[in-house]
Amino acid sequence: MATINELKCAIKDKLESRGVLGQLKARIRAEVFSALEDHKEPGPPLSHENLIINQLILEYLEFNNYRYAASVLSAESGQPKVPLDRQFLANELRVSEDSSSKAVPLLYGLVSHFWNSNDKGGKVFLCGSSLPATTTSNPTLGPEY
Repeated sequence: MATINELKCAIKDKLESRGVLGQLKARIRAEVFSALEDHKEPGPPLSHENLIINQLILEYLEFNNYRYAASVLSAESGQPKVPLDRQFLANELRVSEDSSSKAVPLLYGLVSHFWNSNDKGGKVFLCGSSLPATTTSNPTLGPEY
């Protein structure tokens, strides 16, 4: 007769081999965040920049069937329940799309654009965020990181 520990190990191994254990853990996390969201005070409003970035990430997660990761991000970030329209995102990012690019998340198109850029040796100049800079303290990294 198998012991309780052997049974637990066998079930865990079976769930891992079927790829279910990770999904279960992610689902539990998502439900915990959702439950906490019901009882906490509303967070600060999302900036326009964060709203766009979160939606790009959510589109990528959902395309790749990372539904639980997407639900955790939605719950933690306070992203609106109704997703932003893809055409709105493309307009905000000043992106033009063809029919084939519309079949994949915008992040894929953005990465592809930079990988296939004709400027093979140059660097892209990035401007700072429109968000105000914040300073935080981290004992392992120093007073500001």
